[in-house]
Amino acid sequence: MRRTDRAVTAPSQLLQILHRCKILRIALQDSQGLYIVPLNFGYTQQADRLSFYVHSAREGRKVDAMTAGCPVAFELDCDFQLQPADTPCKYSCSYASLTGTGQASPVTDPVEKALGLAAIMAHQTGWDFTFSETQTQSVAVFRIDVEQMTGKQKA
Repeated sequence: MRRTDRAVTAPSQLLQILHRCKILRIALQDSQGLYIVPLNFGYTQQADRLSFYVHSAREGRKVDAMTAGCPVAFELDCDFQLQPADTPCKYSCSYASLTGTGQASPVTDPVEKALGLAAIMAHQTGWDFTFSETQTQSVAVFRIDVEQMTGKQKA
């Protein structure tokens, strides 16, 4: 990272940024080429393992790529605020962002699917929900195990 003065390295600060972000953008590659998509997400943290959960219709390009199991790159950002100035070149913005890589895989176990869907809803709404097996069967759920993540912010 070129601007080390903006680096966020403390795990607790990375999780604070993650909690404020609501959209996860994932980039993946399939036989058609590169593909990026914004998604609602939830996450779990167990010991040193951070995992994102996303849900989807049960078919489509994203589903095909992630069902095969694939590496992904991701980006999340929040707290954007334009900082005007007297001249165009002095404009700036404040922000917080996370980028990284991980491995995507389909979740087929009904218990883990329910956990993933509950994590998504808890992160997006702040409320706890439970899901029946019938409900979990109506969607595809994917887990992205984070392999590497860096953070950056400017106040």
